[in-house]
Amino acid sequence: MEKHEEVTGVGQEVSRDEKGDVVQIDVTRDITRAEHELGFRQALRQYPTATFWAMFFSIAVIMSGYDGQIIFSFYALPAFQKRYGIPIGDGFEIPAPWQTALGMGNPIGQVLGALASGYPMERFGRKWTLAVCCVWSVGFVFVQFFASSLPMLCAGEILGGLAYGFYVVIAPTYASEICPLALRGLLTAFINLAFVIGQFIAQGVAAGLEGREDQWAYKAPFALQWLWPVIILIGLPFAPESPYWLVRRGRKEDARKALEALSSSKNKPDIDQVLLGVEQTDLLEQEFEATTNYLDLFKGVNRVRTEITIMVYLIQVIAGNPLIGYANFFFEQAGLKAADAFDMGVGNTALGFVGTITSWFLLNYFKLGRRTIYNTGMWVMTLLLFIIGFLSIPTNNQGAIWAMASCMDV
Repeated sequence: MEKHEEVTGVGQEVSRDEKGDVVQIDVTRDITRAEHELGFRQALRQYPTATFWAMFFSIAVIMSGYDGQIIFSFYALPAFQKRYGIPIGDGFEIPAPWQTALGMGNPIGQVLGALASGYPMERFGRKWTLAVCCVWSVGFVFVQFFASSLPMLCAGEILGGLAYGFYVVIAPTYASEICPLALRGLLTAFINLAFVIGQFIAQGVAAGLEGREDQWAYKAPFALQWLWPVIILIGLPFAPESPYWLVRRGRKEDARKALEALSSSKNKPDIDQVLLGVEQTDLLEQEFEATTNYLDLFKGVNRVRTEITIMVYLIQVIAGNPLIGYANFFFEQAGLKAADAFDMGVGNTALGFVGTITSWFLLNYFKLGRRTIYNTGMWVMTLLLFIIGFLSIPTNNQGAIWAMASCMDV
């Protein structure tokens, strides 16, 4: 896209794109600088409503964490094993291929949903897209609830996972677009906490129903999934749409109203300046979109950024995260009683909750930096996995079994 730079009468540098839209560079820099200087507490006072709605949208991510965890918990649930498993010795067990299929149903659906989320989010907005996904979730929970076979249950997991893929894209996008810079780090990090909350609830529900021997031991956890989309659908009509999306659609006045609704009436920021910043950011993004393509991600310095981004997410998977899902089943296979296995599973997700909260303090108060925290965590994970492996060498050793379970929780 051709650009023409000029200097206005007040010495303000601007840039014009080929459509003639003005990108006021100096003004944008001033607004960005002001955002960087805005403290966390001041931002919280100015944008309490934005904070609330960012957390409200994260309820959708709680759904995703819940569904992904509850299906793994069922592998160790006696009633579920008896209904869908095959006889093994004195009990029942879900065949390993079906454990893999059910466990991968949700992630496969999430990948497809995340890839498909871009167009409807840009075409219909964040609110309407989330609303449709909630209705979709309600429908496919019925498939899971009434599943009469493992293939039917797997289909329900995949189709339900499509909506969860949308959720994990919509929630952080919405949070980053309605909150000032000082709050974005915390509220986008809250997305991870929402995952952990969902997993924690799933483990607690499974542990509470572990003693039941009827179908409600696994049907009740499925039925609980109807609660989240209903809560979201009730609250969505009152949620402001993303001001960035409204500006992109040419609805400037609606964007202004959204910004006013997202800010405090007592500690209101300069709405005109904030709106100008949104407009200028949108113009710059349009310019970048018109002059770049996906191949640029693998050229020059962008290639290094792409490699770092991929590895940051990949390492989370290959460093042992999938073991968390199998925790209850693993504990049982290691020799723990079913009740003890589910109790340790609850402890596992509870420690995940504590770890996420702790990371906020390490980032914001101790200033350790993301790289330091990340690498330290990887070293600790590596050490713990080695310890778990060595502890499995002794056979029929109850102390070693509890030590392995404790290391998995940590």
